[in-house]
Amino acid sequence: MNDATENVAAGASDASAGGPNDLESMLAAARPAGAGAPGATNQRCGLIAIVGKPNVGKSTLMNALVGQKISITSRKAQTTRHRITGIRTQGATQFVFVDTPGFQTKHSTALNKSLNKTVMGAIGDVDLILFVVEAGSFTLADAKVLSLFKPGIPTLLIANKLDTVHRRAEIAPWLRDMQERHPFAEFVPMSAKNKGDIERLFGICEKYLPEQPWWYAEDELTDRSEKFLASETVREKLFRFTGDELPYTSTVVIDKFDEEKSKQHKRFLRIAATIVVERDGHKAMVIGEKGERLKRISTEARQELEKLMDAKVFLEVWVKVRSGWADDEARVRSFGYE
Repeated sequence: MNDATENVAAGASDASAGGPNDLESMLAAARPAGAGAPGATNQRCGLIAIVGKPNVGKSTLMNALVGQKISITSRKAQTTRHRITGIRTQGATQFVFVDTPGFQTKHSTALNKSLNKTVMGAIGDVDLILFVVEAGSFTLADAKVLSLFKPGIPTLLIANKLDTVHRRAEIAPWLRDMQERHPFAEFVPMSAKNKGDIERLFGICEKYLPEQPWWYAEDELTDRSEKFLASETVREKLFRFTGDELPYTSTVVIDKFDEEKSKQHKRFLRIAATIVVERDGHKAMVIGEKGERLKRISTEARQELEKLMDAKVFLEVWVKVRSGWADDEARVRSFGYE
């Protein structure tokens, strides 16, 4: 990969001149010599872990790869809390992606131990790892995640958010430094919001997957239940409308998820959800003045669920206080964490 590294470094320098195909040339240079597309006759299928520190764009990348919103996103760290599987079948290849929580070392609660355990489990038995970092950046948090990788599993360095790097020439020395840290199979500069970059990433990932029958039906997008997606959708809106005011230890539990017959709608879902917080002050924060914030959270969650599930949704959302739940291993497990 050293030769490829030098090629990419040169490509990055050239890119600073502002040519129209900067990213294309960098991707081409990053690809090892002789790495062609796999044969299209036999089915391929494999597990790909998307790993990185909190807030580097893992969930956005997962959703872009699957082609539909599967993993929730927000600016708050630790938004993703479960091992979420997203599935995309293209041609003869089925890509099975695993989005993981961001590995972190700031807190040692039972919840965070559970989340870190999920990360460790996800990278232990996969065919390929996508190590997501912000292009041009490498922090102690990134280094901690990198130290978890086992030898023998191909790892792609995904330099995400390339669109935020204004001077591409700065990528070259950063790339050389990254290659000294780990023997990455390939370097992929990209933006998860760019459809062309996503298609190129599929082509790169494909050759690392083994020839074997698909695990899922061609049209399946996730192995998670609608009940799970409902809880995640409410939690996303919770974080979006409370911002940094609400501690990350808040969670959502689905108390009822029933499909009922309806003469007016081809599908009708009745869902009851509880937002669990640790303090009375947090409860008041979620409810907001005259209940306006909770109403907004509920309305936007319901609207998104109706699109996601192609159904009319009746959603009730309550807020309850469960002091210390995030540091209680039994309660953490009861809320669905590993």
